[in-house]
Amino acid sequence: MGLLSYFDAEKREAGCDEAGRGCLAGPVVCASVILPRDFHCELLNDSKQLSETQRDELRIIIEQNAECYNVQFLDESEILKLNILKASLTGMARAAHSLQPLPELILVDGNKTLLDPRIPSVAMIKGDGRFLSIAAASILAKTYRDEFMKQLHDEFPVYSWNENKGYPTPKHRNAIREHGPCKYHRMGFRLLPEEQLSLF
Repeated sequence: MGLLSYFDAEKREAGCDEAGRGCLAGPVVCASVILPRDFHCELLNDSKQLSETQRDELRIIIEQNAECYNVQFLDESEILKLNILKASLTGMARAAHSLQPLPELILVDGNKTLLDPRIPSVAMIKGDGRFLSIAAASILAKTYRDEFMKQLHDEFPVYSWNENKGYPTPKHRNAIREHGPCKYHRMGFRLLPEEQLSLF
């Protein structure tokens, strides 16, 4: 069965998702998308189920066909200030509230609704595998973040962010052990398993 076009047929819906929540470095990137009701694309699915080439192809399709979309970056300092959950929810709310026209309902991937109550939101567990608009948001968030992490790799190649995108791979953690963290690492996170958790 394909992904659903909408949750509420009476409302203009936006899908929201984020990328990079579990990373040790770099921003969390949040996206929101309103798709036309008649939008159809067989390839579109949860970004984690697709190859990088497929995601890049879909990003072009989504940007060309969406009624509107918005992408927000929240950097390491904002993540430290808010915590990663609040940063993700804040970023998704910013993306959704930056859409023109504004949505009447926001579908949020995950089990939390948005912190901003001005537009109703509904939490959709595994929503990126259920609704086209959330899947589209997951594609934009993932491709924009991956692109950004490749740029940061040029500045700090020792961490191999062109490969791991900031996720806690053994190679990434070994580079932190050898070289220490840099300004793009999330200092509120436990960067190495042997570290004591910091209390913030």
